[in-house]
Amino acid sequence: MARHYALAVALLGLLAGCAGGIAEYSGPDAPHFQPYPAEHKPRVALVLGAGGPRGFAHVGVLKVLEEHGIEADLVVGASVGAMLGTLYAHRVPAAEMERIALELDPTRFIGVSSSGLTGNGNAVEQFIFDHTHGRALDMFARKLAVTAARRGDRALTVFNRGLTGAAVRASAATPRQFSPVRIRGVEYVDGDEAEPVPIKVARDLGAAVVIAVDVSAHVSAIPPTAPAEWTVRDRARAAKVSAQSAFADVLIHPDLGYYADIREPYRRMCISRGEAAARAALPRIREALAKAAS
Repeated sequence: MARHYALAVALLGLLAGCAGGIAEYSGPDAPHFQPYPAEHKPRVALVLGAGGPRGFAHVGVLKVLEEHGIEADLVVGASVGAMLGTLYAHRVPAAEMERIALELDPTRFIGVSSSGLTGNGNAVEQFIFDHTHGRALDMFARKLAVTAARRGDRALTVFNRGLTGAAVRASAATPRQFSPVRIRGVEYVDGDEAEPVPIKVARDLGAAVVIAVDVSAHVSAIPPTAPAEWTVRDRARAAKVSAQSAFADVLIHPDLGYYADIREPYRRMCISRGEAAARAALPRIREALAKAAS
């Protein structure tokens, strides 16, 4: 199972960086941030967190929100959440996202270098381009904000203007496995390194209601056999999410087990549990929306 987990980090947009070196973006269309005008502040935000192949659970959550007519006008995404958040911002139907998730060939996101398997960031960027027709971050039907971590100090950075594929590529650049992305002279890595579920970003951007989805492993699910390094990482991640949770009206956290996988049964399980967790959260979501509207 651990072997599958090691390979699984290469899945679904968690790969950024490439065997050939650091990708660089320095032109006027390089990702950057620009505050929203007061008259264009979002009302409802959906925050999709990092979590590797566990990110398939986001698809299940989106299916339930769509089924019940619950709309967000801002989506904030980190790592795998940035990839699926981009599709959501582009109004790709949840059923189509599920089809993409189940038919996806993970090997397209894996490159080979002298050091072995690496992430193929070019494939990530191309995937985003293909599914969004190359739209810039500020050209989607829903507002989109993508987060990444500044490599030097792991400071949170938000992109909402410029090349979408480059921003997602940076947001998913897992350290030590995938090359960082250089944007306007600064190197960035996976948004998970700064905030696994960047809830406060949605508040800072003006959202009145924030629905957040955490797909990381539950601390209670950490098995005694888990490597010590993983345990430390997962507890630190959980602490970061806990510190952000006060900024969410609703935080959905499906239990997806501990060891992730890339095979179809695991993908289906994640989608199913994401759906179940979202359905359980519906009363709280409706209450938050009603309160904000009153």
